[in-house]
Amino acid sequence: MSDLLRREFLLPPEPQAIRDKCFHPSGTFVEFPFEGIEQSIPERFHQQVCKFPDRIAVKTRTKKLTYTELNRLANRVAQAILATQGVGQEPVALLLENDAAMIASFLGVLKAGKIYVPLDPAHPLPRLQYMLEDSGSELIISNGGNAALARELSDRKVPLINIDGIEANASDESPSLRVVPDALAYILYTSGSTGKPKGVVQNHRNVLHVIMWYTNRARISEKDRIALLRSFSVNGGTLHTFAALLNGAAILPFNLKEEGVGPLGKWFMDEGITICGGLGATAFNHFAASLTRDLKFPKLRWILFGGEPIHKKHVEVCRQRFSSECVIVNALGATEASNFCEFVIDKDTRIDDDMIACGHPTTDMDILLLDERGSEVAAGCVGEIAVKSRYIALGYWRKPQLTREKFLPMGEHRLYLTGDLGLKRPDGCLVYRGRKDFQAKVRGYRIEIGEVEGALLDLENVCNAAVVVREDSAGERKLVAYIVPEKQPAPTATALRQGLRERLPDFMVPAVFVVLDAMPVTPHGKLDRNALPDPDPKRRELGAPFIVARSPVEQQLASIWATALALDQVGVCDNFFDLGGHSLVAMRIVSEVATQFQLELPIKALFDAPTVAAMAKTIEQYLAKPAGDETVHWMLSEIEAMTEEEAQKVLWGKSSAKVEGVENE
Repeated sequence: MSDLLRREFLLPPEPQAIRDKCFHPSGTFVEFPFEGIEQSIPERFHQQVCKFPDRIAVKTRTKKLTYTELNRLANRVAQAILATQGVGQEPVALLLENDAAMIASFLGVLKAGKIYVPLDPAHPLPRLQYMLEDSGSELIISNGGNAALARELSDRKVPLINIDGIEANASDESPSLRVVPDALAYILYTSGSTGKPKGVVQNHRNVLHVIMWYTNRARISEKDRIALLRSFSVNGGTLHTFAALLNGAAILPFNLKEEGVGPLGKWFMDEGITICGGLGATAFNHFAASLTRDLKFPKLRWILFGGEPIHKKHVEVCRQRFSSECVIVNALGATEASNFCEFVIDKDTRIDDDMIACGHPTTDMDILLLDERGSEVAAGCVGEIAVKSRYIALGYWRKPQLTREKFLPMGEHRLYLTGDLGLKRPDGCLVYRGRKDFQAKVRGYRIEIGEVEGALLDLENVCNAAVVVREDSAGERKLVAYIVPEKQPAPTATALRQGLRERLPDFMVPAVFVVLDAMPVTPHGKLDRNALPDPDPKRRELGAPFIVARSPVEQQLASIWATALALDQVGVCDNFFDLGGHSLVAMRIVSEVATQFQLELPIKALFDAPTVAAMAKTIEQYLAKPAGDETVHWMLSEIEAMTEEEAQKVLWGKSSAKVEGVENE
C-alpha cells in the first residue's frame, strides 16, 4: 500500500475518532473496498439493484422510484440511445431539471457507454449553445417541458430523445456491452477565465474513487436518505447523487431556487434526511434563520459544507439546532479534484479561529503548497494549494494547452494547481487564504471574474469594466461591477443586468453596478482593484424613476427590502432583481414578510410581484379579507399555478405581464 493510501490512517486522533463513530444507527455499513473502483459506475449500480430491488432510490415532490424501477427506466434510455447512435463513446447532452428523469438519463448514458454532459435549462441560451457545440454532443436527451429549448439549441440539427416519450413497453433490458473503468463518464462545465465555460473531464474509475472515500468517511448505508440541494451540472450534485445510488441509499432532490429555504426544515424532518451536502454558508444563514423551535432533526447525522468559507458562528448554530450526534464537515474542493480536503467537527471539537480550517487530505490525495516558481513553501508560509493524486480529473475537454498549464505530471501521480491559497498548521491541517487569481466563490459557485468582465465589455456603451467581490453589511459576498461608459448617459443597472442575463447564468450577474469616469490605475498603468470605491448604499441607478412609499404597508415593505438588499432606500416601483436581488435575498424577504405580516407567501411571490407596490397590493387585499374567509388569494393560487418557464419570463422581464397596474421592469 502506498504512502498516499495510508494517509487516512495518519490523521490526528481527534478527527479520526469523530469519523470512527459516525454510523447510521440502524443501517448496515459495508465498507467500499479499494478494489471496487476497478469497474464501471453501471456495474456498481447494478450491484445495488440486486441487493436492494425494492428500496427507494429516488424521491422527489412528484415521483418515487425504487432501485428496480430506476434501473428499468435507465435501461430504456440506454436502449433508445444505442438505437439512435449505435455503440461508441460520444458525448450526450442532458437538458433536464434536477429530478428523477435526469438521474435515469445520466445512468442510461453511462450504461450505453457514452459521456454525459448536463445542461441546466435555466442558463442563458448562448451559454447552452456554446456548451452543446464545444462538447460535440450529437444527441440531446430532454423532456416535454424542455423539448422546444432543445430544438432551438441545436437549430434542429441534433437528434432529440424525449424521455417523456419513451414507451413503457420499450425494452428495459440492460445493454450487453461492458464499460471499462478508464472510459470517460462526464464533462462538467465550469466558469472559464477566457470568457467561455470550460469542460472538466472525468472517467468511471475516478468517480468511483470519490464515492469510495465519501462512503467510508460518512459510513453511508442503505438506510441513509441524502438531500440533494445542488444542480447535477456541478460537482456537488454528482457527488451526493452517486454516493446514494452506489450504496443502496435514497437521493432526495430539493429545488432551493424554486422553493426557497422556508420549507426546507420541515422537509428535512418529514423525509428523515440523514445526510445533507451542498449547503454553502450563505444559504445556510437563511436556512438557520427560517427554523422554528418545533423543528427537530434527530436523524440528521452528517452535514457537509462546501463552496464558501464557513465561520465559527455556523458551527455554533449547528450545535444549537442539530442533534449532538450530528457531524459537521467543512470541505475544500474543485470540480477538477472533488473534495480533496475535509475538517470534521462534533459537539466537543474546540474551535479557536473565526474561519473554520479546511482540515486534512481525503483518501489518496496529497496537498502541496507552492510558491511562484513551483517549489514548496517553508513551513507556516502561504502558498498555492496543489493536489497530488492519481484520481484527479483527466483535464479540460478540447483544451490541451490549459490542461498542460493546470495539470502537471509528477511521477506516478499528477498535480492539479487549484489557484487557491493556503497554509498548513504544524499538525498538517490546511487553512484557506483566498484566491491566487481572479476566481471567486460567491453563493457557493466558483466564478471566473474574467468571464463576467468579458460579458460586460460585450454590452453596448461599455468602454471598460472590472468586477470584484465585496461583503455587504450583512457579511454576504457579492459581485460588484464597475464600468466606464463610452458616452453619456451611462447605461442603467437595469440595462446592464438585462444584457448580462442573456449571456451568463444568474449567479454570475453582479448584484451591484457602479459607473466611473475612469478606472483607477497603478503607477505602472495597470488596473488598481484595491482603489475601486465601495458601492454607494443609496438606491441604484435604474430604468424606473424613484417613487416613495405611499401607504403603511408600502413603507413597511420598503424597509424590509432595503435591509435585505443593504440599501438606504427602495422605491415602490423598483424591480427587486434590478436592485441586485437574488434567490437567497428573496428567501430573506419572504421570511421577514411572514414574520411582520403573519402571512405565508411562497418564494415565487417575488416572481410575479417583483416591486414593493405589487407586493403591497397583494398583502393589503389579503389583510382586507373578511374573518373566516378561507379562499386562497388570487395572487397565491396564480403563482403556484405558474410553470417555471412562465415564472422565469416574468422574473427576467421577458413578458408583458402586469401586476395590479404596475408594469414589470
